[in-house]
Amino acid sequence: MTAPSPTEATASEPAAAPTPRRTFGLAAATALVMGNIIGGGIFALPAAVAPYGTVSLLAFLVLSVASVLLALLFGSLARRSPVTGGLYVYPRDAFGPFAGFLSAWSYWTMCWVSIAALAVAVVGYVDVLIPLHGNHALEAVVALAALWLPAAANFAGTRWVGAVQVVSTILKFVPLLLVSTIGLFFVDADNFGPFNASGDSVPGALAAAAALLLYSFLGVESAAVSAGEVDNPERNVGRASVLGTLGSALVYLLGTVAVFGLVPHDKLVDSGAPFADAVNAITGGSWGGTAIALVAVASITGCLNGWILLAAQMPYAAARDGLFPAPFAKVGKGGVPGFGVWAVAVLGTLLIALNYTAGPDTTFRVLVLITTFTGCVPYLLSAAAQLYWLAQGTRELPHSRIRSSGRGPHRPVGLVRDLVVAALSFAFSFWLIAGAGYAAVYQGVLFLFAGIPVYVWLQGRKREPAGETATPSA
Repeated sequence: MTAPSPTEATASEPAAAPTPRRTFGLAAATALVMGNIIGGGIFALPAAVAPYGTVSLLAFLVLSVASVLLALLFGSLARRSPVTGGLYVYPRDAFGPFAGFLSAWSYWTMCWVSIAALAVAVVGYVDVLIPLHGNHALEAVVALAALWLPAAANFAGTRWVGAVQVVSTILKFVPLLLVSTIGLFFVDADNFGPFNASGDSVPGALAAAAALLLYSFLGVESAAVSAGEVDNPERNVGRASVLGTLGSALVYLLGTVAVFGLVPHDKLVDSGAPFADAVNAITGGSWGGTAIALVAVASITGCLNGWILLAAQMPYAAARDGLFPAPFAKVGKGGVPGFGVWAVAVLGTLLIALNYTAGPDTTFRVLVLITTFTGCVPYLLSAAAQLYWLAQGTRELPHSRIRSSGRGPHRPVGLVRDLVVAALSFAFSFWLIAGAGYAAVYQGVLFLFAGIPVYVWLQGRKREPAGETATPSA
């Protein structure tokens, strides 16, 4: 198999690149989006946001609308630049290599932190199947196994990743949809608890709950990041992003309403496996919870499979431009950037080891809030890039095949639509960063700034001192 599609050219180097081998059709790309969105979120986050009350359901609705806007944004940007790297390519082309590097570094950080959080989310459901009795050493082993098994599977190649995503998405989507619909008939209104249980204002509780819940929608950009692997990306990236997001939002909203209405609020706050508790409430026994625990483990494992691929592809695209260390640009026989897979697996292992002493619930919350900040930075920069290109009056990139300035007039309806989508996406991302809280922003900024020395080192190695480039006199 050929290597994944590289970023085909930089803004200053429009040279044509070999035609990439596309491995994801519309179905596989949609499954990649849904598989990466529906992972640990639907199974773990209802308990994490229960302390805020049923205002969390309103936050889910707001996030669903905002995520569709992001899907439309990424689809529009992918039509302009249908190459692997997505959220790195857009800021790079608009604002230069440093903006592209910050976006790639932040997204890469979000990926491996998110991977660690997903691995932690597996623990609560494995505990339903095999009681771990609160032994943190065993819980850490389970989390590490959940991380390394999908990492090993990634070395089989991107075609296998796409196949696994289709199977795992069907495996989890069908039972989740059935539970989300059947469960509504067993809802008890007394279980919902107060609308705002946080003690904060409603807008404050809404923003705080949304910052946690954003984790459940991370992955809306999956098709854009992997655009170089998608058939007809100019069309299918946008369609897969919207279809995958809408399908995931439907499952999320119905599933969360069912969980809140099936599990008493005081029990839900302390639940390690809220969806299993909800199924047990329907069946009146424990077998239903065991079945959903199996689905949850399969779902999160499939989600990790896709996220590890994305975590390797983003630095791969940046490394091809010299904006990430060179080993990230190397690919194995299966077409997967092997060093990138090893890097996120090792970093995820370290993060799990460093944080697990605080307990899985605390660890999950901390990791999720960090991903909110590091995930929103590329969203902000991508929305800003779209606003920039709209302000430039062009829908064509400098490295497009047409190679024209493209500064012709926009159709009024299309211009207004694109401006509204980009502006709302920017505002939504900014709002979520604010809602993540001071601690998450502080930790996220530290992760972000830690990349600056890497950029300085890489750029310094690329440029020769001025004195050495002068032509010696005769």
